[in-house]
Amino acid sequence: MAEAAERPSAEEIILYEKNPKTKIATITFNRPDHLNAPTIAARLRYSKLLHRANIDDDVKVLVIRGVGNNLGGGADLPEQAEMLSETAEVSLLREFEIGEDEDVKYPPKDSYRYLASLTQLNANSNYGCRSLQDFKKISIVEVKGYCYGWHFYQAGDADLVISSDDALFGHPAFRYVGWGPRMWQWAQTMGIRKFQEMVFTGRPFTASEMYDCNFINSVVPRDQLEAEVEKYAMACTKTRPTDVVFMQKTFFEVMKQQQGEYMGSILTGWMESMLPLVKNDGDELTLGDDTFQKGVNNAVKDNDSQFPPDFRLSKSGRKAKT
Repeated sequence: MAEAAERPSAEEIILYEKNPKTKIATITFNRPDHLNAPTIAARLRYSKLLHRANIDDDVKVLVIRGVGNNLGGGADLPEQAEMLSETAEVSLLREFEIGEDEDVKYPPKDSYRYLASLTQLNANSNYGCRSLQDFKKISIVEVKGYCYGWHFYQAGDADLVISSDDALFGHPAFRYVGWGPRMWQWAQTMGIRKFQEMVFTGRPFTASEMYDCNFINSVVPRDQLEAEVEKYAMACTKTRPTDVVFMQKTFFEVMKQQQGEYMGSILTGWMESMLPLVKNDGDELTLGDDTFQKGVNNAVKDNDSQFPPDFRLSKSGRKAKT
């Protein structure tokens, strides 16, 4: 991964455009050389753009897509390496949009609040992890290639998911952490039996499997993906007025809250805050100093090789022979 000084700006990573004539806006993840990984600043920009589109009367439908061969492979883990280090003492104030020069002291590394403050922040819709959940317009996520980690959150929270047939869905953290902050919602959407399989094996699911789980609305060949998304987006713009969309989204939000969506975000945030107490049975992969010294990609690749090819996270690993 690029060092902090080399990382592109949030405005370069998260692109936004709208067409007032069609009332379709588009958010595009634009970091294809790093699997469209958002930085902290990019996640915050994403949240603000959702807020902007939510209010903008020129927007009725929002399409979310990625540049290149993938929607995205998750967050920028090397940016978070110090946070996950057992030894480095680091402030996480930038996650809270608080500058280091604002006379605010972040809780110390050995406190419960050090990690818990951040993991509970993931349940706040203003901070880029759960933001799409509260969006009151129609959202469509266009999936291709990898749909992992943070990008999987977006697919889970969208109204409609249109996918190419070569896509893979899941969360690598099930292999090196054990949980993710949107688990409740995923279990509700996929069904608990299949979601438990994803959690306990860590294997990614194909587009066809996710369609069978009712997670995806349509699966098409890669060369038909953009046309399929456009078809859905145009249909959504021409049904009922935006006021009706807002009313229906509120209905669905009440339904999700009755099923425990927000409570689930708080609960899985609490689970994540317990990460320092997790002890390995043996040589299981965990994110820590040794992993980052070796390189995340190398560590994940080595760990991946222990699994059957169709359980592996990487496309190249899935093609390799055992």
